[in-house]
Amino acid sequence: MSNNSVSTDREIIQRSLDQPQAFAELFDRHAATIGGYAARRVGQDAGEDVLSETFLVAFSRRRAFDAEWETALPWLYGIASRLIRKHRAREAQLLRAAGHAKTREEHVSDGGLDTAGERLDAQSGARILAPRIARLAARDRDTLLLYAWGDLSYEEVAQALGVPVGTVRSRMNRARRLLDPDRVARSQRARQDEGGEIDGQVAARA
Repeated sequence: MSNNSVSTDREIIQRSLDQPQAFAELFDRHAATIGGYAARRVGQDAGEDVLSETFLVAFSRRRAFDAEWETALPWLYGIASRLIRKHRAREAQLLRAAGHAKTREEHVSDGGLDTAGERLDAQSGARILAPRIARLAARDRDTLLLYAWGDLSYEEVAQALGVPVGTVRSRMNRARRLLDPDRVARSQRARQDEGGEIDGQVAARA
C-alpha cells in the first residue's frame, strides 16, 4: 500500500462500522498520544486504565463520531478527559508533587500562564503553577490541559468537550485569572495608567 492511500481517522471509523477489526488501526495510530496525556495527568498505572477505557468507549460509540472531522484526536481526548475525572484525587496529588519539585529545582516567576495563547509558555506555566491547577474546577482544568498538554487548538478543545469555542475562551480566561491574579492585576493597572496618560494629553491640548 502506498503512502498516498493512508486512511484518515474518519475513514478508519467508517470502515470499522462494517469491519470492527479495522478500529485497531485507530488504536495503533493514537494510543501513544492519548496514553501519554493520561499518564501525565493521573500517573502511569491509572493512565493505562484510562487509555484502555478510552478506546473501549470510543469503539462502542464509533457511530456517534462526527464525520465532519478527519482526525479523531479531539474526540478521543474528550473521552479520556471524562474518564480522568474519576481519578481527581490522584491527579491533584500529582499536580501538587509537580509543583513542589519545580519549586525545589528553581525559583520561577508566576507569570507563565498569561501567555496561554503561546503554547510553549502555557506548557511551562502548567508545570510552574501545578498546585493552583489542582484547585481549578474540573471543566476549567480539562480545558487548560487539553490546550497546554494535548496540543489542541481552541476549536479542537471545543470539539473534545462538546462546548462552543466561546466557552473554551471563557474557561481559559477564567483559568488565567485564577492561576495568575497578580499578572492580571498588573495588566489592569497598566491599562488604567495608559488611559490616564491619554486623558491627560487630551486635557493638555484642550
